[in-house]
This record gives sequence, C-alpha cells and structure tokens, in this order.
Amino acid sequence: MDLMIDTRYFTVQSITNLTDHTFIVKVPRRGLKFNAGQHISLGIKGDDNLREYSIFSGENDSFIEVLVKEIKTGYFTPRLKRVKTGQLLEINGPYGKFGISDDSKETHKHVFIASGTGIAPFHSMVRTYPELNYHMIHGVKNASEGYGRESFDPNRYTLCTSSDASGNYAGRVTKLLENMEFEPNTHFYLCGNSKMIYNSLEIIKSKGFNRTNVSTEVYF
Repeated sequence: MDLMIDTRYFTVQSITNLTDHTFIVKVPRRGLKFNAGQHISLGIKGDDNLREYSIFSGENDSFIEVLVKEIKTGYFTPRLKRVKTGQLLEINGPYGKFGISDDSKETHKHVFIASGTGIAPFHSMVRTYPELNYHMIHGVKNASEGYGRESFDPNRYTLCTSSDASGNYAGRVTKLLENMEFEPNTHFYLCGNSKMIYNSLEIIKSKGFNRTNVSTEVYF
C-alpha cells in the first residue's frame, strides 16, 4: 500500500558550511516551482518556528538551496545548523514578487546590490539567466563571505569588503555606488539590511533615477 506523502516536507540532502557562521541547506526539488528571486518559509519538522529565506538555487536546478547565517543568540538558526542528512524540513511557498520582469530581461542593464546573505536571490537569478546583462555588487566584511561567487561572471562581479582589502573594492557598497555611473536603461535590485538599502536608494536617486527603476527585498 502506497503511503501518502505530505508535500510540505522535504528531506535534508546536505548541510554545507561556508564559514563558521554561514551555511547552505539543500533538499531535493520535488517539483516545487518558483521564480528566481522568490522566498520560502522554512522550518524543522516538529518545531512550530518558521523563518523566511530567499531561494539560493536556480529555477532549473534539481534541488532547492537556501543560504543561512547562524545567529548564535537566536532560537532558530543554531537548531537549523545542527540538522542531519535525512531529517525533515517544512517548506511553504514560494512567496514574493522580487525578481526580473520578462519585458526587461533583454532590454535593461541589471545592477544587483546585496549585503551579506542578501546575495541569495541574485545567485538564483544568475544561475537561471546566465546570459543576463548584469553587474553584481556584494558588500561583506571580508572575502571569505563572498558566498557563491563562483557562480558569477568575474567580469560582472564586485566584492566590496569593509573590514580589509581582501575583496575587489576596499570599502562599503555605498561608497562604491557614489563613484559609479550607470546607463539610463539600468534597473537596480537591492537586497539585504535596511540601512544599506535606504542609503543606496538615496545615492541612486541622486544620480537621476526614480523609484520605478528600483526593486527591493529587505532582510532586516
């Protein structure tokens, strides 16, 4: 007799540590459909706590990945980091409209601006649309936090490191933006902490772009 499978539950395929505090959770795709840029809510079976994460993997991958930063003093992420292969996770979604519109894929220059794990939706977008005309700007403390950088074209990727000179640019994302010029047909995508997003919006506005030229996804 066949057992009914609850489609909300996905078996952990792997946990990959990228740094001491950041890791990737991978589960089989199981037919889950999403658009690059969307997020899911994720929980551990048997625990009522769920958290939202942007999908890190591409639309054409056979698996679902999320990029997670452990908050040592938090409740959820230390528990998620300790899950084992074969354990069940609850996934709901996908949710959200953050992403690239069909009518701008080939007509616009796409500037992706992220801080920390905010790079996740852009990693999904570039894995899904490798021929996209884009520039990825990623702000972190040091180069060890350049999560998934191997998936980006090195000629279209700038790693900004605020604590040292280990990246492509020594300084914050906002400092780099102040010194950049952009084509009129540019659309900006911002993902990460609210302070970075607010400051970047002000800089983009000062360069003559309006809010219709910007899409945002605030993490905290």
